[in-house]
Amino acid sequence: MQIKSNSKSLLQRRGRISTSIQTFLDGVAIATVAWILVRYYAGEFTNESVIILLVLMGIVSIMYDHFAIYRTSSGYLEKMVKLLKAWTVSFIILFLIGFFGHYSINYPQALIVYLFLTGFVVQALLHYVFRFFTMILRDHVHQNEKAMIIGQGRLADYLYHKVSNNPWLGQTIEGYIPLEDESLLSSEQFLETPKAKNLGNIKDLSSIITSSGINVVYIITPLQQSKVLENIYFELLDEHVSIHWVPDIFSLRLINHSVREIAGIPVLTLSETPLTGFSKLTKSIEDFILATLILILISPVLIIIAVAVVLDSKGPVFFRQHRAGWNGKNFSIWKFRSMLVNHPKSHNDGLIQASKGDPRITKVGKFIRKTSLDELPQIFNVLLGDMSLVGPRPHALQHDAEYASRINAYYARHNIKPGITGLAQVRGYRGETANIDDMAKRVESDIEYINNWSLWLDLSILVRTTLAFTGKNAY
Repeated sequence: MQIKSNSKSLLQRRGRISTSIQTFLDGVAIATVAWILVRYYAGEFTNESVIILLVLMGIVSIMYDHFAIYRTSSGYLEKMVKLLKAWTVSFIILFLIGFFGHYSINYPQALIVYLFLTGFVVQALLHYVFRFFTMILRDHVHQNEKAMIIGQGRLADYLYHKVSNNPWLGQTIEGYIPLEDESLLSSEQFLETPKAKNLGNIKDLSSIITSSGINVVYIITPLQQSKVLENIYFELLDEHVSIHWVPDIFSLRLINHSVREIAGIPVLTLSETPLTGFSKLTKSIEDFILATLILILISPVLIIIAVAVVLDSKGPVFFRQHRAGWNGKNFSIWKFRSMLVNHPKSHNDGLIQASKGDPRITKVGKFIRKTSLDELPQIFNVLLGDMSLVGPRPHALQHDAEYASRINAYYARHNIKPGITGLAQVRGYRGETANIDDMAKRVESDIEYINNWSLWLDLSILVRTTLAFTGKNAY
């Protein structure tokens, strides 16, 4: 079957009048606040002011779309957190454009600060007022919609709680219908307390919808039961209800999953690096700027440690070893040497991890390993683009091979640049891994970092690292 070039896309982003109104109100709010502040502090709204405002508005539109400000059904506070992040990033990008473009913004600092603070507060108030009147209008136009879930399990429970605890959706979950006999299910597949009401058997779907007055149906199909979707769907089409499909893909190890469209075809992304497009540029800029500043600050420390290593024992100042990086590509990691060269217990392959009381560790090495100062030369790896300041710690190649055969989705750690520090490290999963469970927890934290990567998460980990780098697991 051919699809005409002017045919409607198979997947359409839901466009609502409310979204257009919110977008318009935010734009008016930003422009009004900027106009008032510029007139107060600068006296007139010049052509330069118009250009800067238009650039800011363009950045805001991109960031608000990226953070899904107008597409989220979350609660008000959660949405405001996203709004603050998007608004802050927009200002950062505006200043970066001015910095790298050698373009100065000749306005008082107070104006910029008030524009940032007042602009956010006004938008937050508008969003609250808009939600308030939207709820009033919805209550007058139609009553709360009655919804039900077809399916069971943890995803059904999660959906039940999210819909039930979000009054802005205007839906009440009346209950659920299992796809199969509950007596055949394991205990972990049941909905947890508070448990939704079991409305009956899937064979009585039509009568249940009529008797319960259902308006909305959510179909949750596990991977092994996807074939039942077609029959249920066509039966529901005769019931004049809204039908939403929630494929249960969460039994898989998802890595930065998302939903998108390609040429109008819906595509579920199960695994993907978060460093694509603008995100990749953002992390690169973050690493370059912060790594440069850090290198300037720690240069005296690097020199002192290098001299101490040379005086303490014979051998090179630096230790280099091949590690697997982003997308599994190998690179040479830099560290200050902390062990004796050609020690009887040393192995050329580096497979044996350092442990507490290891005789191979030098006096200086013990100190710099305990304080993680041996990792400082990796700042050069960051500037060379092999590593990031924050990311999963790269392991020796032999350890990668060993753990990959024992830990599910171990190599998913390579879906992002390795880092000098990471989420696992600030949680205490660093140094020698005494057993496979310790490494599994480290991998779990690394995958959690990839799934939730953001500039804010990186900055929080960097701050927490200053408090955790002298932890008990470092030796």
